Amino acid sequence: MIQLLFTLLAAEVGFVFVLLFKTPLRKLAIMGLDRMKRGRGPVMVKTVAGTVLIVLSSSVYSMVKIKDRSTEIGGLSPTDQVLMSRHLLEASLMGYSLLLALIIDRLHHYIRELRSLRKSMEAVMKQNRALEEAKSGGSDEIKARDKEIAKLKEQIDELKSQNEKRLKELKAAEANTTALSKQSEGLLIEYDRLLEDNQNLRNQLQSIDLKFSRSDSKKNM
Repeated sequence: MIQLLFTLLAAEVGFVFVLLFKTPLRKLAIMGLDRMKRGRGPVMVKTVAGTVLIVLSSSVYSMVKIKDRSTEIGGLSPTDQVLMSRHLLEASLMGYSLLLALIIDRLHHYIRELRSLRKSMEAVMKQNRALEEAKSGGSDEIKARDKEIAKLKEQIDELKSQNEKRLKELKAAEANTTALSKQSEGLLIEYDRLLEDNQNLRNQLQSIDLKFSRSDSKKNM
């Protein structure tokens, strides 16, 4: 158990030194931590940390029991001294390992934040450079765009005037059509009246013809 804890502690110390200095190994370590924090990795890490905490609490409880027993006896026996030192060493190693694990997690978090900040700063610097280049070398383009905008405005004004003229012509045509429609209605009414007069004249002529035919027939008799 103690050898395992020493190995774990040494590995964590080495991992901390790898994260502290910018080397190719740090990239590999960060990639490994990224993969560890995905999927089931956090659950496994929490399970191991919980197990270490339980073992640490049991070691502390054993030390407390040994101390209480020594106060009852009046001193620590050689066996109790060995057990006490062993539990103390195990508890110290487990506590340091948990502390180093927390330090590794925070270092990884701060390195990721530092990288994101550097990327954002680089993006801001690129934007500033682009703006400076646009300000220094883009005056001619701005003038050309202003000229194009002025031409487009003139074309828009011309189109507006043409549109207004066409609207006036349409209104005049609509007025003419309404006048013609009224005239056609009047002509239709006059035509109907003339038809009625013509029919009346025909009826009168027919009645006159009938009268003349009757008078002629009487004279012949």
